[in-house]
Amino acid sequence: MLTPRARAAGVLAALTVATAACGAAPGTQTAKPEGGGADARTAASAADFGGFDKLVEAAKKEGNLHVIALPPDWANYGEIIKSFEAKYGIKIESEDPDAASADEINAVKTRKGQDRAPDVLDLGQSFAISGAKEGLFAPYKVQSFDKIPEGQKEATGLWTNDYGGYVSIGCDAKKIATCPTSFKDLLKSEYKGKVAMNGNPTKSGSAFAGVYAAAIANGGSFDDIAPGLEFFKKLKAAGNYNPVETTPATIEKGETQISIDWDYNNAAYAPQMAAKGIDWKVNVPSDGKYFQMYAQAINKDAPHPAAARLWQEYLYSAEGQNLYLKGFARPVLMPTMTADGSIDKTAAEKLPQVEGTPTFPTPEQVDAAKAKLAEGWDAAVSG
Repeated sequence: MLTPRARAAGVLAALTVATAACGAAPGTQTAKPEGGGADARTAASAADFGGFDKLVEAAKKEGNLHVIALPPDWANYGEIIKSFEAKYGIKIESEDPDAASADEINAVKTRKGQDRAPDVLDLGQSFAISGAKEGLFAPYKVQSFDKIPEGQKEATGLWTNDYGGYVSIGCDAKKIATCPTSFKDLLKSEYKGKVAMNGNPTKSGSAFAGVYAAAIANGGSFDDIAPGLEFFKKLKAAGNYNPVETTPATIEKGETQISIDWDYNNAAYAPQMAAKGIDWKVNVPSDGKYFQMYAQAINKDAPHPAAARLWQEYLYSAEGQNLYLKGFARPVLMPTMTADGSIDKTAAEKLPQVEGTPTFPTPEQVDAAKAKLAEGWDAAVSG
């Protein structure tokens, strides 16, 4: 069974040997599209290709797209990849689906100039922000860029949020007598050794969000993640923290009976586990409602630059956004699509219910929280 995107797997062995597969990137990456316009590697919009049809033409000539860290059961990426391939006849090479956001950034750096460099990245927002600061991404504005809310995109298109969800608590209701509905509940003695997360928060966007949500639940704020670190220190001291990273396999084996993760991951596990006789329940914690989005970015040295840009266009089209929604993720264009009637209403009705309107930390707040967490996480859960 393919495991979900743990987003905290550490630096994978496959990435450590990246430099062994050196080779020049395909020649198409420096060819200008027919009809004039910008070089594919510097094109900042479809208009730079001479229009969307010319972008499609250039991408088809490249013929391939290299992605990493996109497990099939994370936000419905399995179907998204197949649909893109069928629509455009471009082969997607999907490598290391369980890689963490940190591994994606590492691959961009260590594989520069190689055919195996990732063309596109799907990152926790803190990693998107830091990667943009390091100059790793190419600016690109999809055709629907102006419809994306402010605060959900970098002004020049270095990164753009695409889908997101709430931090939630998943629970095996057949093994846990009373499933927790709050962070406060997780400290109860009945959950000893049972509270896991989807990764290490210094490398994983989902686990980072779990600590941020715990901070909010314990008197913190977008500007103060410290109470989240203190919460996990208490969880560890109580013997409740389980360092095993959650996957469908660990749930099936009973190794992670409670898991802090995005609601779209926990919601997607439910039907998978039901087929195996497991009753997987999902609750958005009452005391720590935290919503965050993942972001797309294009490697500035992408070996398939036109295909990378076409992939972005697809993800932000109504078709792509509805495919995220089908995987229980909330697409960034959901408000606009709800208003214009292009939303998949059936899929929208299946989302975990949450009261209130989500608020978001600013990129600066996320960046500061990431730095604080990097300083204190190991100390909080060591020993």
